Amino acid sequence: MTDPFANTQPSLSSPASAGSAVTPSDAGTLPVPSRALYIGSGGTLAIRMLSGDELTFAGVSSGSFLPIRVNQVLSTGTTAGAIVALF
Repeated sequence: MTDPFANTQPSLSSPASAGSAVTPSDAGTLPVPSRALYIGSGGTLAIRMLSGDELTFAGVSSGSFLPIRVNQVLSTGTTAGAIVALF
């Protein structure tokens, strides 16, 4: 089957087309800023936004998709797990 969207320019409102597992780190950044994060195992999520702002989301539910652009998922303060960055 051919991709009917192959000639369409992607935008931030388009669905993600790639992703990777995230290991929270206070030093390392994501290879590409995310379009969204998927949280497989709920808890607290500490992140650094694309703007540089650091935020903490408490009580994130398992199976949540957060439509946020982040550079980094911080290990300090993060208890959520099975995190996937979508690009």
